[in-house]
Amino acid sequence: MRQSKKDLLGMLRASGRLTKAQWIALLTDITEDDRAYAAELARAVSQQVFGRRIFIRGIVEFSNYCKNDCLYCGIRRSNAKAQRYRLTDDEILDCCDEGYEIGYRTFVLQSGEDFTYTAEHLAELVRRIKAAHPDCAVTLSLGEREYDELKLMREAGADRYLLRHETANAAHYGMLHPPQMSFAHRMRCLRDLKSLGYQTGAGMMVGSPFQTTEYLAEDLCFLQDFRPEMIGMGPFLPHKDTPFAKEPKGSYELTLYLLSLCRLMLPHVLLPATTALGTIHPQGREQGVLAGANVIMPNLSPTAVRKKYMLYDNKICTEDQSSDCRFCLQQRMKSIGYEVAVTRGDYAE
Repeated sequence: MRQSKKDLLGMLRASGRLTKAQWIALLTDITEDDRAYAAELARAVSQQVFGRRIFIRGIVEFSNYCKNDCLYCGIRRSNAKAQRYRLTDDEILDCCDEGYEIGYRTFVLQSGEDFTYTAEHLAELVRRIKAAHPDCAVTLSLGEREYDELKLMREAGADRYLLRHETANAAHYGMLHPPQMSFAHRMRCLRDLKSLGYQTGAGMMVGSPFQTTEYLAEDLCFLQDFRPEMIGMGPFLPHKDTPFAKEPKGSYELTLYLLSLCRLMLPHVLLPATTALGTIHPQGREQGVLAGANVIMPNLSPTAVRKKYMLYDNKICTEDQSSDCRFCLQQRMKSIGYEVAVTRGDYAE
């Protein structure tokens, strides 16, 4: 007998696992009632695990140089219109100092794959941040690095690493990336991160070009087996200076639904309501929290460079001062009955 979505959501809540066919059934012909029911279940799970606390992470986008040429990305190597920049170590540390003063206890160092910053250089930067703020966590989001490099940065004190898998289907991966990039290498990097003891983040773009329901089901199968500590997932948003400039945006509603499914699958996972979600809808981050998310990641980068780190068009909060973003976010969370927690917000199960 065919299982209803309510039955499947109940199974997911109970066991955290479904078969690929069951995931496909959950992702087919989704109604507003399905989304609302999934959000209700996920919100209850999130509140049971985390209460009504939202963890915040301050992102420092320190370089928009990238050696890669991903077809969807605004800072891809071939985009001659991108205004490139690199922050100095002192500028990065100043961002962290400012963030600490306004309540951040996790700093996310994010860049394109810019190997001007060697692993040794990044390890020393991590040491300096941890020395200045020993009660804080450092998350890295630097793209693919080799095992020895990841090990060096981990030993320097890096706590977490976010590396979206983007898609768990090798053929689909090849449609989004140039031939020089390897699906196998991306997956190996994720396994290396886990083995080194990083709190590891994976995740996909919802509605990326050529994505199918089957591919999304494979993403969910991958996540339930890999069991990342973080899942970074937002809607695909096109950038005007990429080969995918005219591709349609990912679905806001499907993104919220997938957030709920991930919360039911992995109750303790650190699950952001992303900036892309806030870009696609003015209440996107609030609705993401109400769908089961428990993390928001505002920008700590200097306002002078924020518009240059443009992975997609019309990114929000590029002109706001860091303190304004922080307290705006606090009010937004208060408006839906949540509070911003001044804490590292580590993964704990």
